Amino acid sequence: MRIVDLSLPINDEMPGVNISTARTLEDDGWNATTLQLYSHCGTHMDAPCHFLPSGATIDQQDLSICVGPAEVLNLAPSTTSQLIDVADIEPFKNRIDPGSRLLLRTDWHKKYPSPEYRSGLPRISLQLAEWFVETGVAMIGVEGPSVADVNNMEELTAVHQTLFRGNVLIVEALAHLDQLTQNTVQFIGLPLKVTGGDGTPIRAIAIEDD
Repeated sequence: MRIVDLSLPINDEMPGVNISTARTLEDDGWNATTLQLYSHCGTHMDAPCHFLPSGATIDQQDLSICVGPAEVLNLAPSTTSQLIDVADIEPFKNRIDPGSRLLLRTDWHKKYPSPEYRSGLPRISLQLAEWFVETGVAMIGVEGPSVADVNNMEELTAVHQTLFRGNVLIVEALAHLDQLTQNTVQFIGLPLKVTGGDGTPIRAIAIEDD
Protein backbone atom coordinates (compact mmCIF):
# COMPACT_ATOMS: atom_id res chain seq x y z
CA MET A 1 0.00 0.00 0.00
CA ARG A 2 0.98 3.65 -0.44
CA ILE A 3 0.37 6.25 2.27
CA VAL A 4 -0.05 9.93 1.41
CA ASP A 5 0.07 12.50 4.21
CA LEU A 6 -2.84 14.93 3.78
CA SER A 7 -1.86 17.20 6.68
CA LEU A 8 -0.25 20.61 6.92
CA PRO A 9 2.81 20.81 9.21
CA ILE A 10 2.19 22.34 12.63
CA ASN A 11 4.88 24.84 13.54
CA ASP A 12 5.36 28.35 14.95
CA GLU A 13 4.71 29.85 11.50
CA MET A 14 1.11 28.58 11.53
CA PRO A 15 -1.56 31.00 12.78
CA GLY A 16 -2.95 29.89 16.13
CA VAL A 17 0.14 27.90 17.07
CA ASN A 18 2.75 28.61 19.73
CA ILE A 19 5.44 26.04 20.49
CA SER A 20 7.77 26.76 23.39
CA THR A 21 10.45 24.86 25.26
CA ALA A 22 9.31 23.20 28.48
CA ARG A 23 12.33 20.98 29.25
CA THR A 24 15.73 20.45 27.68
CA LEU A 25 17.94 17.40 27.58
CA GLU A 26 20.88 19.42 28.86
CA ASP A 27 19.13 20.94 31.89
CA ASP A 28 16.37 18.45 32.74
CA GLY A 29 17.40 15.12 31.28
CA TRP A 30 14.74 15.08 28.57
CA ASN A 31 13.33 17.27 25.82
CA ALA A 32 9.72 18.48 26.03
CA THR A 33 7.71 21.31 24.55
CA THR A 34 4.55 23.15 25.45
CA LEU A 35 2.03 23.29 22.61
CA GLN A 36 -0.62 26.00 22.36
CA LEU A 37 -2.99 25.11 19.53
CA TYR A 38 -6.06 26.96 18.30
CA SER A 39 -8.70 24.24 17.97
CA HIS A 40 -9.11 24.91 14.23
CA CYS A 41 -5.48 25.40 13.26
CA GLY A 42 -3.95 23.52 10.38
CA THR A 43 -5.60 20.36 9.11
CA HIS A 44 -8.51 19.91 11.47
CA MET A 45 -11.96 18.52 12.13
CA ASP A 46 -14.99 20.54 13.19
CA ALA A 47 -17.50 19.42 15.79
CA PRO A 48 -21.19 20.42 15.47
CA CYS A 49 -20.95 22.61 18.58
CA HIS A 50 -18.59 24.83 16.56
CA PHE A 51 -21.72 26.40 15.04
CA LEU A 52 -24.73 24.77 16.72
CA PRO A 53 -25.73 25.86 20.26
CA SER A 54 -26.57 22.32 21.35
CA GLY A 55 -24.33 20.49 18.88
CA ALA A 56 -22.22 17.45 19.71
CA THR A 57 -18.66 17.94 20.89
CA ILE A 58 -15.54 16.51 19.28
CA ASP A 59 -15.13 13.79 21.92
CA GLN A 60 -18.59 12.55 20.93
CA GLN A 61 -17.63 12.14 17.27
CA ASP A 62 -18.43 8.72 15.78
CA LEU A 63 -14.95 7.53 14.81
CA SER A 64 -16.32 5.12 12.20
CA ILE A 65 -17.00 8.16 10.01
CA CYS A 66 -13.38 9.25 10.34
CA VAL A 67 -12.00 6.03 8.85
CA GLY A 68 -12.95 4.32 5.61
CA PRO A 69 -13.14 4.63 1.82
CA ALA A 70 -13.30 8.14 0.42
CA GLU A 71 -13.97 9.43 -3.08
CA VAL A 72 -11.47 11.96 -4.45
CA LEU A 73 -13.32 14.54 -6.57
CA ASN A 74 -10.89 16.45 -8.77
CA LEU A 75 -12.13 20.05 -8.99
CA ALA A 76 -8.68 21.51 -9.65
CA PRO A 77 -7.58 24.03 -10.56
CA SER A 78 -9.70 26.29 -8.39
CA THR A 79 -9.89 30.05 -8.67
CA THR A 80 -9.82 32.72 -6.00
CA SER A 81 -13.07 32.82 -4.01
CA GLN A 82 -14.60 30.19 -6.30
CA LEU A 83 -18.08 29.09 -5.29
CA ILE A 84 -18.30 25.33 -5.81
CA ASP A 85 -21.87 24.48 -6.75
CA VAL A 86 -23.96 21.40 -7.50
CA ALA A 87 -23.10 21.68 -11.21
CA ASP A 88 -19.41 21.24 -10.39
CA ILE A 89 -20.20 17.94 -8.68
CA GLU A 90 -22.38 16.68 -11.54
CA PRO A 91 -19.58 14.64 -13.24
CA PHE A 92 -19.01 12.72 -10.00
CA LYS A 93 -22.60 12.02 -8.93
CA ASN A 94 -22.42 8.36 -9.93
CA ARG A 95 -19.68 7.91 -7.33
CA ILE A 96 -21.60 9.55 -4.48
CA ASP A 97 -23.99 7.52 -2.33
CA PRO A 98 -25.48 7.75 1.15
CA GLY A 99 -22.60 7.34 3.60
CA SER A 100 -19.94 8.56 1.16
CA ARG A 101 -16.82 10.34 2.33
CA LEU A 102 -15.74 13.00 -0.17
CA LEU A 103 -12.35 14.67 -0.57
CA LEU A 104 -12.68 17.80 -2.71
CA ARG A 105 -9.42 18.38 -4.51
CA THR A 106 -8.87 22.02 -5.47
CA ASP A 107 -5.05 22.21 -5.07
CA TRP A 108 -5.69 25.17 -2.76
CA HIS A 109 -3.14 23.86 -0.24
CA LYS A 110 -0.47 25.23 -2.58
CA LYS A 111 -1.53 28.74 -1.53
CA TYR A 112 -0.54 28.08 2.10
CA PRO A 113 0.75 30.14 3.93
CA SER A 114 -0.04 33.19 1.75
CA PRO A 115 -2.79 35.63 2.85
CA GLU A 116 -4.88 34.45 -0.13
CA TYR A 117 -5.04 30.95 1.40
CA ARG A 118 -7.51 32.26 3.98
CA SER A 119 -8.99 35.35 2.34
CA GLY A 120 -9.65 33.91 -1.13
CA LEU A 121 -10.45 30.27 -0.45
CA PRO A 122 -12.72 28.27 -2.76
CA ARG A 123 -15.86 27.33 -0.84
CA ILE A 124 -18.97 25.25 -1.25
CA SER A 125 -22.32 26.91 -1.93
CA LEU A 126 -25.27 26.62 0.41
CA GLN A 127 -27.11 24.73 -2.33
CA LEU A 128 -24.27 22.20 -2.53
CA ALA A 129 -24.27 21.84 1.24
CA GLU A 130 -27.99 21.10 1.07
CA TRP A 131 -27.37 18.58 -1.73
CA PHE A 132 -24.75 16.79 0.37
CA VAL A 133 -27.29 16.53 3.19
CA GLU A 134 -30.10 15.33 0.92
CA THR A 135 -27.79 12.70 -0.58
CA GLY A 136 -26.73 11.46 2.84
CA VAL A 137 -23.02 12.22 2.49
CA ALA A 138 -21.20 11.27 5.70
CA MET A 139 -18.06 13.42 5.41
CA ILE A 140 -16.55 16.12 3.26
CA GLY A 141 -12.93 17.20 3.31
CA VAL A 142 -11.74 20.45 1.73
CA GLU A 143 -8.31 21.98 1.08
CA GLY A 144 -9.26 25.48 2.18
CA PRO A 145 -9.19 26.37 5.90
CA SER A 146 -12.99 26.45 5.87
CA VAL A 147 -15.91 25.13 3.84
CA ALA A 148 -17.27 28.69 3.57
CA ASP A 149 -16.08 32.28 3.25
CA VAL A 150 -14.44 33.22 6.57
CA ASN A 151 -15.09 36.90 5.80
CA ASN A 152 -18.85 36.41 5.34
CA MET A 153 -20.43 35.48 8.66
CA GLU A 154 -23.85 34.84 7.12
CA GLU A 155 -22.45 32.37 4.60
CA LEU A 156 -20.04 30.84 7.11
CA THR A 157 -22.85 30.15 9.57
CA ALA A 158 -25.42 28.93 7.04
CA VAL A 159 -23.10 26.41 5.35
CA HIS A 160 -21.69 25.02 8.58
CA GLN A 161 -25.08 24.75 10.25
CA THR A 162 -26.62 23.08 7.20
CA LEU A 163 -23.91 20.42 7.10
CA PHE A 164 -23.92 19.84 10.85
CA ARG A 165 -27.71 19.55 11.05
CA GLY A 166 -27.49 17.02 8.22
CA ASN A 167 -24.88 14.96 10.10
CA VAL A 168 -22.12 15.70 7.61
CA LEU A 169 -18.65 15.59 9.18
CA ILE A 170 -16.42 18.51 8.16
CA VAL A 171 -12.65 18.21 7.67
CA GLU A 172 -10.79 21.35 6.62
CA ALA A 173 -7.31 22.42 5.47
CA LEU A 174 -6.34 19.13 3.84
CA ALA A 175 -3.20 19.08 1.70
CA HIS A 176 -1.52 17.05 -1.04
CA LEU A 177 -4.66 15.63 -2.62
CA ASP A 178 -2.81 16.21 -5.89
CA GLN A 179 -0.47 13.35 -4.91
CA LEU A 180 -3.30 10.82 -5.00
CA THR A 181 -3.45 8.61 -8.08
CA GLN A 182 -6.67 6.72 -7.40
CA ASN A 183 -10.29 7.89 -7.37
CA THR A 184 -11.05 5.93 -4.21
CA VAL A 185 -8.69 5.84 -1.23
CA GLN A 186 -8.83 4.72 2.36
CA PHE A 187 -9.04 7.84 4.54
CA ILE A 188 -7.98 8.13 8.17
CA GLY A 189 -8.32 11.36 10.14
CA LEU A 190 -8.77 11.08 13.90
CA PRO A 191 -9.48 14.00 16.25
CA LEU A 192 -7.91 14.46 19.64
CA LYS A 193 -10.27 13.38 22.43
CA VAL A 194 -10.84 16.85 23.86
CA THR A 195 -13.72 16.88 26.34
CA GLY A 196 -16.29 19.41 25.18
CA GLY A 197 -14.13 20.39 22.21
CA ASP A 198 -15.46 22.31 19.21
CA GLY A 199 -12.76 20.84 16.94
CA THR A 200 -9.15 19.68 16.93
CA PRO A 201 -6.18 19.37 14.60
CA ILE A 202 -5.91 15.91 13.04
CA ARG A 203 -3.27 13.85 11.23
CA ALA A 204 -5.05 12.95 8.02
CA ILE A 205 -3.74 10.31 5.65
CA ALA A 206 -4.91 8.51 2.54
CA ILE A 207 -3.99 4.91 1.75
CA GLU A 208 -3.85 3.71 -1.84
CA ASP A 209 -3.69 0.05 -2.88
CA ASP A 210 -0.67 -1.07 -4.87
